[in-house]
Amino acid sequence: MSGQDVRVLQDFLTRAGFATPVGGDFGPITLGNVKRFEKRYALPVDGVVDAPFVDKLRAVADPKNATKTTTPTSTAKTRVKSTAVGRHLGDRVLRKGSRGQDVRVLQDYLDRAGFTTTVDGAFGPGTERLVKRFQSTQELPVTGIVDAATVAVLRRIGDAGSAGSSAGGADFDMTTIAAPVGRAKLLANGLAVAPSDAPQEVKDAIAAGNEIASKPYVYGGGHGKWNDRGYDCSGSVSYALHFAGLLDESMPSGSFTSWEQPGRGQWITIYANGGHMYAVIAGLRFDTSGADPSRWQSDMRTNDGFTVRHPAGL
Repeated sequence: MSGQDVRVLQDFLTRAGFATPVGGDFGPITLGNVKRFEKRYALPVDGVVDAPFVDKLRAVADPKNATKTTTPTSTAKTRVKSTAVGRHLGDRVLRKGSRGQDVRVLQDYLDRAGFTTTVDGAFGPGTERLVKRFQSTQELPVTGIVDAATVAVLRRIGDAGSAGSSAGGADFDMTTIAAPVGRAKLLANGLAVAPSDAPQEVKDAIAAGNEIASKPYVYGGGHGKWNDRGYDCSGSVSYALHFAGLLDESMPSGSFTSWEQPGRGQWITIYANGGHMYAVIAGLRFDTSGADPSRWQSDMRTNDGFTVRHPAGL
């Protein structure tokens, strides 16, 4: 899952003592911290955020307000609701005079996109002015009205900014970040932004790669367990492919020489031999060799001596 409710979950986990990047995607790090929280507080360790989990998390992370909020009653994979009751951003068109939780979310996204905004839930002249500035920088109709098109671009940029800030990377102008087309974009902090037209598997592989992009190289890392303190070359690529739904178990580099289909893929290509391997995903190299500041690299390397493979259909 992904979205503002996942950001709330990640924020509450961090406040409860389980440091979690607030990026809005329920990935392996978030799942691991959910399970650790469940284990510590004697909840069923299933990684599912249900009503009992939410109640306990609020009690631990925000005890003063825990009794004032309403939590979901379903025991399925339920969204975590924020402390204020209101709509989700995108449920309605927002304009000057609007009020509510969705306005607060809008203001939060504007702030994360580089437009410093007071998050008060009231769509006043200041918020309208910043919405117009945002629309202008993104070549959207400058109306000051937050419709579906504005929400889509705002979420894309705001979520990319969250991923960057959580990794502690270098400063950059967030107003210039937009999901590219056809090729991933490498940010100054070493994270990658997936192309807007990429298949979901490619987007998931890039999101997974971002989670471990700056983790240390550890020989054998990523082969005994998915959430490891570091990863070697094949462990890194296995991690990205696994959480994209393309690989069930991690494999050593030599095993990738006969993996899936021969030749280059449109979106994902694997280069492997008996001693090393790397991947090129949406035009970016994901490689422990030459990693600085992360495994994502825009420059290519010679593929002499490597077997070239790709997943079917990608």
